[in-house]
Amino acid sequence: MNIMAIILSTALVNNFVLARFLGICPFLGVSKKTDEALGMGIAVTFVMAFSGVICWSVDRYILVPYKLNVLQTLVFIIIIASLVQFVEMVIKKTAPGLHAALGVYLPLITTNCAVLGVAILNLREGYNLIQTLASSVGAGAGFTLGIVLFASVRERTEKAPIPRFLRGFPLTLITAGLLALAFLGFKGIL
Repeated sequence: MNIMAIILSTALVNNFVLARFLGICPFLGVSKKTDEALGMGIAVTFVMAFSGVICWSVDRYILVPYKLNVLQTLVFIIIIASLVQFVEMVIKKTAPGLHAALGVYLPLITTNCAVLGVAILNLREGYNLIQTLASSVGAGAGFTLGIVLFASVRERTEKAPIPRFLRGFPLTLITAGLLALAFLGFKGIL
């Protein structure tokens, strides 16, 4: 499969948050401000890209040859948790404001089902290493695109005259649903 098609497919058509509904916790929790959403998106993209490649390599060269496939989920979660700890340390040192803004949601990338989903779906699709990297980066870019778009809409609705019964979580869910419907328009592209 063409590398660009894989990237576009995972970023737009099969967006992990808006089409597959994986990774909803940070999507809803860190999408109040655009800059925080962008920081979370970049962190998730980094973790997705590296964990996708590392998990593919570990599966191909260790788990499958030694018939340890039953340990796949456990090993993948350990790899993802290690990468998240590394990302958290880097963000804490380089951008303490962003680290404070992301709060508990940054370590929760470890349990973000979208990150684990990318690693597992890359194997199910039978991708090679380059395709795995493309799929992982595309999934991260799609997550970033979705969360930044959602945050920008939420920032605008904060200042809008919204009826009281729709303020807060109800409007958040309606906005997320409308954004997911908008991304359904990409289904016919690839």
